Amino acid sequence: MQVSTHNLISGRDIVIVGQQPWDTEIGSNCKNIAVEMSKHNRVLYVNSPLDRFTKYKRKSDPKVQRRIRVIKGEENGLLLIQENLWNLYPDRLIESINWIKYQFVFEILNKINNRSFALSIMKAIRKLGFRDVILFNDNDIFRSFYLKDFLKPAVSVYYSRDYMLAVDYWRKHGEKLEFKLIIKSDVCVANSTYLANYCAKYNPKSYYVGQGCELEMFTKAGETKKPDDLLSIPNPIIGYVGALQSLRLSIETIEHIAIFHPDWSVVLVGPEDDEFKKSTLHSISNIHFLGSKDPSQLPAYINAFDVCINPQIVSQVTIGNYPRKIDEYLAVGKPVVATDTEAMQIFKEHTYLASSKEDYIEMIEKALKEDCPDLQNERRLFASSHTWENSVADIYKAILENS
Repeated sequence: MQVSTHNLISGRDIVIVGQQPWDTEIGSNCKNIAVEMSKHNRVLYVNSPLDRFTKYKRKSDPKVQRRIRVIKGEENGLLLIQENLWNLYPDRLIESINWIKYQFVFEILNKINNRSFALSIMKAIRKLGFRDVILFNDNDIFRSFYLKDFLKPAVSVYYSRDYMLAVDYWRKHGEKLEFKLIIKSDVCVANSTYLANYCAKYNPKSYYVGQGCELEMFTKAGETKKPDDLLSIPNPIIGYVGALQSLRLSIETIEHIAIFHPDWSVVLVGPEDDEFKKSTLHSISNIHFLGSKDPSQLPAYINAFDVCINPQIVSQVTIGNYPRKIDEYLAVGKPVVATDTEAMQIFKEHTYLASSKEDYIEMIEKALKEDCPDLQNERRLFASSHTWENSVADIYKAILENS
């Protein structure tokens, strides 16, 4: 899919704030967006500021120690990552305030925290010579709530990629603040249709912009050999790749699949939470836990699966999430059976959607029977359109239409 140059923003200065710092080990939508934006603009990626509680609780963490050195002035907090892309470690400590019961007290202290955060950002903006800034807020409800007021950007964008209010920490004060942040943002963009519709309740300038995926290594999965720990596992292999979290995945559905079809091998690749570790799944002979793998190995595992699954629980935590792993599965050309959610509707022509554990059996049987080279090619072609270039082009389009 070609990106229209009419949707290209270039030569601008963009400040990105959010929840995930640059030095996070896990994948980050926001980091991918920053890299893509820096191809044609100057971008300052701002780490969230260190709070007092984290400073003392994790004082031995090298990452926290680095932030403390920056705050003390012992280390430069403004770093060049690559051409046109800088990372800022804020040089100010903020107070830990989420425990505060009374909303009005929280909001007063939060504004003080925001002002301190903004001063650190403004120092970097002046040093870099940024002007007429585009402020891009990646789901940071509290620490960035007042940044539009303090930084006075040319355009402020709120990026919704998770339903934050499903999590206790964010719900406590977020129910009173997130909708206000959405209202006062110039533009809202979201990576799922569910979240775009959620934002549109409060701001008519809300847009679905999809999401990208690092597809290249998955599209080349056909060149990989079968991993050694799969060689003794009989086909058909029904596989899942990703974190095994009981908050998001249905243990009951996985168990049902394995018990109903003992002739299938259910392979789970990824780290387990405590609920998965103590679950009865470990006592079922045709379920195979292979543990965490290096990301570079995952395409080989997916390529060895006959059907890929994503047995999500439908809840506030999962219902709005863009299912990134679906793109990865499809990029390899594999048939996919996933839980039917609103976010999955964009994939419905290329996947099998299930609403119950019984549906999973029926859909997997159908997927095994129907799979063929033509369908595999169609899946790869569809996944290839989900690039960060295309997603950022849609973000640019939303900004251009409202500025």
